[in-house]
Amino acid sequence: MRLTSSTRQKIIEQNEGFTRKTYSEDRNSREERIYTISAGVLHIRAVGNTSWADSRYDKEWVASDGEVHRFLYKYKSEMNLDGIE
Repeated sequence: MRLTSSTRQKIIEQNEGFTRKTYSEDRNSREERIYTISAGVLHIRAVGNTSWADSRYDKEWVASDGEVHRFLYKYKSEMNLDGIE
């Protein structure tokens, strides 16, 4: 399946309420990302910190087209793709 922009939008709309958490850890940082599909868009929330004492962060944004493409490419096997070619 090719992830064209129209296909990506169909998948997003068909998977309303889908949530996926990812974790990454480095020598100097830790981050949890929460991906949630709601209102026809992919929302990303990043919560983490680095080795600096005041470096905690909690950011949220609507995913760009590139972020949506990468997310769907990686996690499409976990999503409902019925009727999407």
